[in-house]
Amino acid sequence: MDNILNRDLVVGLDAGGTRTRAVLAPACDGVPRGEGTGGPGNALTVPVPELTGHLVEALAQAVPEVLRARVGAVVGGFAGASRTAADEPGRLRAQDALSAALWRLGIAAVSVEIYSDIEAAFASAPGFPTDGLALVAGTGAVAARITGRRCTATAGGDGWLLGDDGSGFWIGRSAVRAALRMADGRGGPTLLAAAVGCELGLPAEVLPYGDEEWTRERREVYRMHVLPAVMARPPVQLARFAPLVVEAAGDKDAVAEAILQEAAVRLADTLCALDPQLGERIVATGGLIDPLLTPLADRLPEFTIDWVADGCLGAVALARLELGRC
Repeated sequence: MDNILNRDLVVGLDAGGTRTRAVLAPACDGVPRGEGTGGPGNALTVPVPELTGHLVEALAQAVPEVLRARVGAVVGGFAGASRTAADEPGRLRAQDALSAALWRLGIAAVSVEIYSDIEAAFASAPGFPTDGLALVAGTGAVAARITGRRCTATAGGDGWLLGDDGSGFWIGRSAVRAALRMADGRGGPTLLAAAVGCELGLPAEVLPYGDEEWTRERREVYRMHVLPAVMARPPVQLARFAPLVVEAAGDKDAVAEAILQEAAVRLADTLCALDPQLGERIVATGGLIDPLLTPLADRLPEFTIDWVADGCLGAVALARLELGRC
């Protein structure tokens, strides 16, 4: 018979719009014992069978087969999931996928819980805070008020079609729009035009080489190639162009710098919709927070913003809490 006292390990998962990350750690304290990554983990946009596969990929790397019987609790922080109701669709899809992944790997944890990726990210901040505000700026963008380690209000996070202002999708789309505006004469010169063309794999003869000029003829040919190349991809993949903006801004490209500044304005507006109070804890995370942290802080001078890499450590801390071992 299984001995609960032998369950001395926990697993924390951060399942976001771009990747899924898993961390294996001791049930009480200590450094991680294993880590793994898999594909996208948004519980609303990734089909359950595909999501299950991504979870299996991350968990199999993080938890060696010889240690799987010792896992006592698993907490997953999922994009697209919420704890607002037991039958919330994202939560149910995440639960189905995670249960299937654990069963496939032979991990029979005593406790398996689903949190939002926002809650897990907030819990990752130093001191394991219980209350405050969280801001996620990755493929999507959302702000949340956390009370008792639970999300009680949100702003933004409406997806690429209806919102996610300041997100990786928004920045990537802005990069392509800036390139097209340059090409048809509505916008000024920008390094983003050549960068977008290279990212799309446009033929070398379409792009200027070195200091060659963007002639009208070349710009027309450029547009002719860019539009179908972009339309052939799923819209959310525009987020992949966001790093091009960061790189171009580092080279002092005025158009790229303006895009990042505007992204910071929009993220600050999203956060301010939740009426932050002076002295309140603000935790930020996501793949774009690093380049946006300074312009974001400039727009919120009264607040200190803690940056965390992702929600894995928070998910581990919540798993430890669920297991109640310490």
